[in-house]
Amino acid sequence: MSAHGHPSPTQIRSSLDHPVIDGDGHWVEFDPVFAERMRKVGGDLAADGFLAALKTTQDALGMSLAERRRRRIAQPAFWSRQAENTLDRATAMMPRLLYERLPELGTDFAIIYPTAGLRLPRIHDDATRRAVIRAHNVVTADAFRNLGDRLTPAAIIPMHTPEEAIAELEYVTRELGAKVGMFGSGMSRRLSTATQSDPDATRIAVWYDVLALDSDHDYDPVWAKCAELGIAPTFHSAGSNQGLRLSPSNFVYNHIGHFAAAGHAVCKAVFLGGVTRRFPELRFAFLEGGVGWASQLFGDLLEHWERRSARALERMDPRKLDRALLMSLAEKYGDADTVAALEARDGWPDHDVSLTGGVADLDDFSACKITRKQDWIDLYVTPFYFGCEADDRMNATAFSPHNPFGAKLNALYSSDIGHFDVIDMRDPLAEAHELVEDGVISADNFRDFTFANAVHLWGTQNPLFFEGTAVAKAAAEELTRPPVRPTPR
Repeated sequence: MSAHGHPSPTQIRSSLDHPVIDGDGHWVEFDPVFAERMRKVGGDLAADGFLAALKTTQDALGMSLAERRRRRIAQPAFWSRQAENTLDRATAMMPRLLYERLPELGTDFAIIYPTAGLRLPRIHDDATRRAVIRAHNVVTADAFRNLGDRLTPAAIIPMHTPEEAIAELEYVTRELGAKVGMFGSGMSRRLSTATQSDPDATRIAVWYDVLALDSDHDYDPVWAKCAELGIAPTFHSAGSNQGLRLSPSNFVYNHIGHFAAAGHAVCKAVFLGGVTRRFPELRFAFLEGGVGWASQLFGDLLEHWERRSARALERMDPRKLDRALLMSLAEKYGDADTVAALEARDGWPDHDVSLTGGVADLDDFSACKITRKQDWIDLYVTPFYFGCEADDRMNATAFSPHNPFGAKLNALYSSDIGHFDVIDMRDPLAEAHELVEDGVISADNFRDFTFANAVHLWGTQNPLFFEGTAVAKAAAEELTRPPVRPTPR
């Protein structure tokens, strides 16, 4: 959708009685300058590792289509930075210019995520990854120094091991003053059975670690450290270049839905892994994938619980089968072959009723400890936040009365400025406001979307988060008003 013909962002902002917080903008690291600054603080390993991570895209674009198809390498984005709109290109590169232009964009305060930095948690070599991410965090903090009343950058938190994550969390909070962490998730882990002789086979023969379920590591110490340091884990992980998103010819095919898929995977794991039960004070955000998938996941989890919880499974225990009744019905309504097959199995229609996959606990929801309807609000609605791009019509699903229990999900206004899908940085606020103009959401919904939800995500985790910012007073007042949650009946 285009914002042209709608009020300007400054006009929209002037009509609101609340600030606008951008929960996910981006800046674009200018790699020749950024790499050399990384070299100064982190040495050659950091700078060269950073440039090597960027080179994977350049290498893929330099291949022929036939070569990408042969090696099953996804078509990456090309022409992915503003060109005709040179002012926005410069704004994405230069934090001081972005700071100056925020009022023009209708934004009072913005959390800024990296661009090149998005791929750094996927660096496989441990020493290189840690050096690159540490130097990136240092250089980024310096780039945004003295801009903290309107901008705060996200520090990268690598999650290959809990120890690595905790070390970086300690450093960025205590040494760099970081308030936002961009956590890795869905990291590819090489299969131990894969051969190492073919690099393409090794690249594809992986599984993806979703941290909270079936991981080789226990990440509870990381969540505990987040609670201690006042950091809300936010995930900005990619699902492109994986599995069903490996088209060698079509970038749009690879791109659509990939952030949603990555968010869906880790959100589902955090819930089913019982993390929100064990750490009820933590807030988690899944960025740039929208909220439509989150609404569907909420319903899917609830429906599966009704059928696959321990109580529901009691009715499905094959040992409760009335074999005599089944046999009599087969004799009356079946054919001779069915009756003979059942008789050969002593009345059992299943091969082996004891086969359950070797799991000790048959209840997939056991870690959640769900005993009442309110648990669904406490374990899913309250702790999870979802970053939504401004022009996504599915943002309205966050406020739909048709969500389970009529719950409103925590949608976050996320401009995505700096990236190819924002051709003009003045568009996002107007595009988001179209849902109000069209009567799809209310003004109160828009307030939650562009302000209140962001305050409760970061301010609940860290009550000092907004101190000294341009939105400090309004945020402090909002934090005295806990979000309204439905009471399930």
